[in-house]
Amino acid sequence: MESNMASALNLKFNPVAIIWSDKKPQDALQFKQGRWGCVMSLFARAAKGQTAVFDRKTFGCWGGGVGLGFGNQYVNVPGGIEEFYRFLSTGNNISGMRKMAAEKICNFIGNGLLNEALHGERYIKSPELVKKFVESLPITDVPAQYVIFKPLKDIDLNREEPVIIVFLANPDQLSALVILANYGRGSFENVIIPYAAGCQTIGILSYREAESENPRATIGLTDITARRNIRRQLGRDMFTFAVPLKMFNEMEANVEGSFLQRETWNTLKE
Repeated sequence: MESNMASALNLKFNPVAIIWSDKKPQDALQFKQGRWGCVMSLFARAAKGQTAVFDRKTFGCWGGGVGLGFGNQYVNVPGGIEEFYRFLSTGNNISGMRKMAAEKICNFIGNGLLNEALHGERYIKSPELVKKFVESLPITDVPAQYVIFKPLKDIDLNREEPVIIVFLANPDQLSALVILANYGRGSFENVIIPYAAGCQTIGILSYREAESENPRATIGLTDITARRNIRRQLGRDMFTFAVPLKMFNEMEANVEGSFLQRETWNTLKE
C-alpha cells in the first residue's frame, strides 16, 4: 500500500503497520525465546523494509511484552513485580536479597545493565509511583497469537488489516503530522505525548486509542533508553507518530488540498 502522507512528507523510513494475526509470516525477524531484545530495534528493521514478528515467548523484554499486548509481563520479572518497581525507580542495591534479584534480572538482560538494575533507571521517583504507573497502563492481551511489524508498502489491505500505522518523523515532519491530525477535526487536542516505553506508545497506548470513536495519534520515542538502543539504526532526530487505522484513513484523505501542498511545507520539505 502506498501512503499519500508518506509521499507528501518525504519520509526517510517506511511507515510500519502493526498487525494482530494467528498466521506467522514467513522469513520474519524474531527474537529467540528466552533472549533479551528491545522491541524498538526490530521496529527500526521494519522501518527499513523487513518484517518482524513477536509472540508470547519472543517479545524481548518484560516491558516489550506489555507494550506489544501480551498481558502483564511485569509479574514475570525475577523476584516479582516489586523488583520491577525498584528497577524503574530507585534500584535494588539496598539489601542482599534485592541485589540477588537485580543480578537475576541481569542474567536475562545482560550485565551491561547491572548498574541500572542495582541503582535504578530513575525514570519515576519512587517504587510506589511506579506501581501507580503500571496500574494506570491499559494492559492488554491481544486476541491473536502474533503481533507483526510490517512495512506499510508491503501491506495488501484485501488480506491484512493493520491495527496501527506508525510513522518515523523528524521534527519538521512531526510538526506536519500534528497539524494534519487536527486538520479535519474542529478541535486541537488530537495528539498525545504520554510517558511510556517506546514500544508502549506504538502498542498498548495506541491500541487504546483504536477503540475510541475519535482516536488520537500518539507521539513516542521520548523513551531515552529506546532512543539509545536505536540511535545507530535510525539516527538521533526521529520520533514515532502512531495512528489507529481509522485515523490513518482520515488523515490520508485530508492530504489533498491541505497545507502539505502549499509553499510553507514545500520549503521545509526541501
